[in-house]
Amino acid sequence: MEPLEILYQDAHVVAINKPHGLLVHRSKIATNTDVYALQLLRDQMGQKVFPAHRLDRKTSGVLLFALTPEANSLLQKQFAENRVRKSYLSIVRGFTPKQETIDYALTNESGKTQDAVTSYSTLKQSEIEVPFGQFPTSRYSLIEVLPTTGRFHQIRKHLAHIFHPIIGDRPHGCNKQNKLFKEKWNMMRMMLHANSLEFIHPITDEPVIINADLSTEFKRTLSFLELN
Repeated sequence: MEPLEILYQDAHVVAINKPHGLLVHRSKIATNTDVYALQLLRDQMGQKVFPAHRLDRKTSGVLLFALTPEANSLLQKQFAENRVRKSYLSIVRGFTPKQETIDYALTNESGKTQDAVTSYSTLKQSEIEVPFGQFPTSRYSLIEVLPTTGRFHQIRKHLAHIFHPIIGDRPHGCNKQNKLFKEKWNMMRMMLHANSLEFIHPITDEPVIINADLSTEFKRTLSFLELN
């Protein structure tokens, strides 16, 4: 396996561009792999690392780790208090409004209902000559998503809730759309990418902004959907 792409590193924190399909750490809900970002990065750097937050297995992009217990504790506090600005790029079905805030509570794995807020803005839209269902064309939007809270599968569930599901999302997305993408373009990845993370450095108190480039497959999808 190729080394993880390191986006930022100092004596206290390190950030990688997590590939699609890679788990952050061991999980009871995913027992079909023994490869994890935590172990890969630890072995690559030759030292212990602490995940400061998590990304879905199917989501690519900026993933932040602490390198000391002190930095980890301070970063965890920032994430818990929603003081970290997380920006995602996503390709969704249909034409989304210019801007919208989704305030819709979600139920977590243990059955507890939690407040959940996601804002997004539309960056680009396209209508391509590909029939879908009863329509002669297909419509798609590229959006920037800014979650205020960090609930499990929050962005995926919220976009499905407003009937603009993420392309390639299973199980929250549209099965018919996912089938179309697989058969027509051989595209089976979820189009959700954590492109930017902004936080206050836990030790220096300086602002840090980390950006992660899109994967080749995300760029290819933007191209054939005429969204680039």
